[in-house]
Amino acid sequence: MLRGLRYLLLVSFCLWMLSSGISWPAWGRDLSRQTPQERAVELGTVDNQLAFAPKELFFRNGNLYRLRLSNPSQLKHYFSAKDFADAVWTRKLEVAGVEIKGQIREIELKPGASVEWQFIPLKSGVYSLACTIPGHAEAGMIGQITIGD
Repeated sequence: MLRGLRYLLLVSFCLWMLSSGISWPAWGRDLSRQTPQERAVELGTVDNQLAFAPKELFFRNGNLYRLRLSNPSQLKHYFSAKDFADAVWTRKLEVAGVEIKGQIREIELKPGASVEWQFIPLKSGVYSLACTIPGHAEAGMIGQITIGD
C-alpha cells in the first residue's frame, strides 16, 4: 500500500513538473552548493539616461546567479519583471546587510543604491523588463530576460 502511494506521488509530481514547464536539468544536483555566477545591471546612467545596461540578459535553468543591480543616476528606477520573477526561485535579496527571502516582484533603486539578488532560474522563456515609473519605459528603459537550457 505504502509503496503504491509513493509511486502515485512520484508520478503526480513528474506530471506536475511537465505541465508547469519547469526544467529537468536541475534534478539530481545540490543547488545549494553552487557558486553563484555573477551578472550586473545598471539602472540608468550617470548622466541620467533612461536605459538598462545591459538591456538583454540570459540565464540558464538550474544555475545559481548573483545579479548585482545598481543605480548610478540621480533618478530612482524600478527593475520590474514579474513574469521573470515567477520563473525563478529566489534564494535571497541582499541590501545594506539585510537579507530578504521569498518572491520578488519589483525592485526600486533610489539614486546611488545597489542590491544583490540571488536566484535559480526554473522555467525557460523570454520575459520583459521595464522601469515602471511613468515615462521611463516609453523613453527606452526596457529590456529582455531570457531563461534557457
